[in-house]
Amino acid sequence: MARKATRKTRAGSNRTKTTPRARRSHHARKALAHRRGKDVPRKWSQRVTQDSNALDLEPGVFTWNDPKRIAQSLKRSAEVSVRRKGTPLQSAMSMLNFHINRAGTNLEAAQRRVLEEAKQELRRLFRGK
Repeated sequence: MARKATRKTRAGSNRTKTTPRARRSHHARKALAHRRGKDVPRKWSQRVTQDSNALDLEPGVFTWNDPKRIAQSLKRSAEVSVRRKGTPLQSAMSMLNFHINRAGTNLEAAQRRVLEEAKQELRRLFRGK
C-alpha cells in the first residue's frame, strides 16, 4: 500500500503524488508476516544474521567453542561467496565483528573471548595465503 502525499505545484493547485514505498510500522510488518505464516525476528540484527545476503554461513558458527574452526568456516564462506563486495578477509571479519558488536549483545564473556580469538586466527589464516 502506497501512502499519498500532496504537493503544491507552481500553479498553486494541490496534486496528489504516490510515494514509491510506504513504510509499515513494526506491528504492521509483524501482522503481515504472521498472516503469511512466517516468523519475524524481533531485532534487525537478528534478521541480518539469519538472512544475510553477504555470506552463506554454517548454522551455529558463532556458537562454536573452537576459534580455529570458526575462522576456517568464515574463510571458506567468504572465499566461496560471489555476492561479497570486499575482499574475503574484509567480508569474513565484517561478519564476525557484526556478530560481536550487534547480534551478540548478550554474549557470555567466555564466548566473546572465543570470538575475539577467532579474529586473530582469521588474520593468521589469510596472512598465510
